[in-house]
Amino acid sequence: MTRLAVATLNAGKVREFQEALGTAFELVTAAEAGVGAFPDETGASYEENALIKAGHVAAASGLPALADDSGLEVDALGGAPGVYTARFGGPGLTDGERMAHLLQRLRHVPDPARTARFVCVIVLATPAGAVEAFRGVSEGRILQGPRGAGGFGYDPIFGSNELGLSFAEAGIAQKRRVSHRGRALAAFREWAASPEGAAVLTDTTRRDVEE
Repeated sequence: MTRLAVATLNAGKVREFQEALGTAFELVTAAEAGVGAFPDETGASYEENALIKAGHVAAASGLPALADDSGLEVDALGGAPGVYTARFGGPGLTDGERMAHLLQRLRHVPDPARTARFVCVIVLATPAGAVEAFRGVSEGRILQGPRGAGGFGYDPIFGSNELGLSFAEAGIAQKRRVSHRGRALAAFREWAASPEGAAVLTDTTRRDVEE
């Protein structure tokens, strides 16, 4: 069983990763791996932000580390909010206020032009300095208003093309099957099961991956 540190202090996210990756991996939070803080996410892309976190945790813990960064890309806004999804509309807003801000920005955009996608990039960084990135995308559109009581973030206003539901209306298993994070995790799992992935994950050489 391969032990991996997940670059998060959120035990719930670790459980989500564990359920998606199965019993071939033992996942621990960054805190359980002895890492209590992360550097600022100053990257210009999902890959850069995820690498900042994964590289830091791998170097500090001596374990291969996984980190993710994700965002919502709205075509009518030129791909915004993108890497700024969590801060869209300004600091200190609630999820509901961020959704309202997005809907206001799109108030004159007709349904056919409200296409959007959730994107997730998961980066693996190892103490030996290896870096691998895995991308998952879920296509949909921004609805005219919130639908459903589940999910979080922008889920109530994101209509999945594949499900015909908002992410907030979908069940957990339904959403995981088509979600951006679920797809990125599936890509990592497939790679990790390959000879190349196994070799990278079992390399115990240490060096500073943040150089």
